[in-house]
Amino acid sequence: MPSQQQLRWSELRVGITIVVASIILLILIFLMNNATGLFNKKMTVKAYFENTAGLRAGAPVNLQGVVVGNVKSIHIVEGHGLTPVEVTLKLGGDYLKFIKKDSKVGLSSAGVLGDLFLDIDSKAAKGAPVSEGDVLQSEDRPDLNDMIKAGQGTLQNVDVLIKRVDRIVGGIENGEGSIGKVLKDPALFDRANAMLTEMQGMIDGMAKGKGSIGKLLNDDEMYRKVNASVDKLNKIVDDINAGKGNAGKLLKDEELYRNANQTVAKLNKLVDDINAGKGTLGLVAQDAEFRRKIDNIVGRLSAISERLEAGEGSAGKLLKDPSIYNNADAMLVESRNLVKAVRENPKKYLTIHMKLF
Repeated sequence: MPSQQQLRWSELRVGITIVVASIILLILIFLMNNATGLFNKKMTVKAYFENTAGLRAGAPVNLQGVVVGNVKSIHIVEGHGLTPVEVTLKLGGDYLKFIKKDSKVGLSSAGVLGDLFLDIDSKAAKGAPVSEGDVLQSEDRPDLNDMIKAGQGTLQNVDVLIKRVDRIVGGIENGEGSIGKVLKDPALFDRANAMLTEMQGMIDGMAKGKGSIGKLLNDDEMYRKVNASVDKLNKIVDDINAGKGNAGKLLKDEELYRNANQTVAKLNKLVDDINAGKGTLGLVAQDAEFRRKIDNIVGRLSAISERLEAGEGSAGKLLKDPSIYNNADAMLVESRNLVKAVRENPKKYLTIHMKLF
C-alpha cells in the first residue's frame, strides 16, 4: 500500500503535467492564430474601408497570396467620411520589407462562397517600406452582392433564352416546323431514303462507267484525248514563248513593238497637230471661220434637199411630177416599138434615095 508521501508526489506530477499541457495548448493556439510567427518582427498598420462586407477579426492578411499577418480589430470611427470602417492589421514575418507605404489593400474572398481576407498589392508601389502606425490606402474591389445584382439581368435574359429553346425543342418533338417534319414525318423520310437510294445507284453507275460522267471518270480513251489536248496546249504555249507564229511574233518580235510604238507616236503627233489647228482636220477642229463655212454649206444642202422633197424646181419636178414619169415611160415604150419595127422591116425605114442634079 503506497504511503502518504507517494500519493502526494503522484498528485503533484499529475498537476504539473496538466499545467504543462495547458501551456503547450495555449502556445499552439496562439501560433495557429498568429500568422506572423512568435519571434518575428511585428508591426501594426491601419486601413479604412467603406464596407468590410463581413470581414472578421483574425482573418489572414496576404501579400501577393502569401500570409503576412492577421486582422487585429475592426471598428467604425468618426471623421473618415466615406470610409468609416477602421481595420487594424497586425503584420510580421520576413516579407515586411516588400510592403511599401503606397501599397494598396483590398478585400478578397477564397472562392465565391469562401471566407473574406485582406490582400495587399505592392506590385506598383514605389515608396519606402511600411512602418509602425502607417495607414495603407484601401482599394475598392467588386463586392459579391454587386456582382450578383449586375448579373441578374444577364440571368433573366438567359432564362428567357432557355425558355425559348425549350419551346422550340418541344415544337420539334411535336413535329412542328421544317425540322420537326424532317424528324417526325415518315413520308419525308421515305422520300429522302428513296433519293439517297437513287443517288447511290447513280454513283454505282458512274463507278461502272455508265453515262457521260461515268465514261469521263473511267474511259481511258477520254483521258488520253484530254492528255493529248493538254500536250497540244503546252506546245502552243511553248511556241508562243519561242516567238513562233503570229501570236509568238506579237509577243516576242521587238520590231513589231517598235513599229507599234512609232505608230502610236505618230498618232499622238497627229492629235497634237489637230489640237494645234494644223492641216485640214486641225482647221475643222480649231478654225471657227472654217466651221462656219461648213455649217453654211450643210445648211444650203439641207435647204436644197427640202426643196427637192417639196417638188420645187426642175429637179424637184423630175422627182415629184408623175406626168414627167408617165411621158418618159411612154417615150421609152414608143422607142422600143420603133426599134422593134426597124428590126422587122429595115427597108421601110432605111431606104436611101440618090438624086443627081
